[in-house]
Amino acid sequence: MNEIPEDGPQRFASDEARWAAVLARDVAAVDAFIYAVRTTRIYCRPTCPSRRPRRENAEFYADAAAAEQAGYRPCQRCHPQAASLPQRHAQSVARACRLIQHADTLPSLDELAQVAGLSRFHFHRVFTAVTGLTPKAYAAACRSERVRQALTRQDTVTDAIYAAGFNSSGRFYASAERILGMAPKRYREGGKGMEIQFALGECSLGTILVATSDKGICAISLGDDAEQLLQAFQEQFANANLTPGDKRFDAWVAKVVAFVEEPGVGLSLPLDIRGTAFQQRVWQALTEIPLGSTISYAELAERIGSPKAVRAVARACASNSLALAIPCHRVVRSDGALSGYRWGVDRKRTLLMRELAQGKAAK
Repeated sequence: MNEIPEDGPQRFASDEARWAAVLARDVAAVDAFIYAVRTTRIYCRPTCPSRRPRRENAEFYADAAAAEQAGYRPCQRCHPQAASLPQRHAQSVARACRLIQHADTLPSLDELAQVAGLSRFHFHRVFTAVTGLTPKAYAAACRSERVRQALTRQDTVTDAIYAAGFNSSGRFYASAERILGMAPKRYREGGKGMEIQFALGECSLGTILVATSDKGICAISLGDDAEQLLQAFQEQFANANLTPGDKRFDAWVAKVVAFVEEPGVGLSLPLDIRGTAFQQRVWQALTEIPLGSTISYAELAERIGSPKAVRAVARACASNSLALAIPCHRVVRSDGALSGYRWGVDRKRTLLMRELAQGKAAK
């Protein structure tokens, strides 16, 4: 199950929450709902600078169309019937993203800004805020995905590199292992020749799979069915040399299981962490959340300097393959409720309760 943040409309599901947002002119609510004033028959955005009505005169609608259907007319100050600034920015960035995705080489910043209808400096700030990546980093991510696809179709690695839009093989090979998690040839061959030790076991959270490469632990997965866990792992490395762990590895697995049972003891083992630059930022921030604490997806996005990239943050959490070692279970909805978790919401709840108890005991 992927993690989906519910910091948007769900945060303003009740009239009380909506009214509080109106009083605070909360920018997070700008596209979440519309409020209308019975005495003036006018509807506004939650952030409208006009004088606030009495609470008993305010009512709420999902959007401008619903308010107009109820007989209200739009405010002439905040123009709630038009696209909001965040919506316009999202549309501009979407046009730029499509240009990047279909271009053989990265368009210049001026070309992207022109397509977006913004100045080059404003465009760079808006693009980074919306996607969590710079235009250059986004283009690199697109090329990386092209490489993954091309490696399964082209006759040679070199053909795949150029088919994906890289101008030189040297620049690709410099970052290949970080992008693919292994050498390009190995990726093309499904991890052929790659040595991975693994073990399946049981812990209080169900079945656990632990795997290591030559660089450290590369997977910690939780589930209810050992065969499903193993099948998913085998599909990821279809041609790798998967072998049961030796005695040294058994000791590592024991440490991982002990860490699952008592997160407060820490996990002093090397980790093989591979991901994009944005994922690395998110995962690093996750490791800095104290035991027994939680933050929202929106707060995590703020912490990495990309406040508008809430959904991108959630996708990075969902891509985490190291359960507990990278504690994505400590991210919750803005109202404190639990959202989806790759290894199940019940496990997330158990982990948080366990860590809270251990955190209190440590004080």
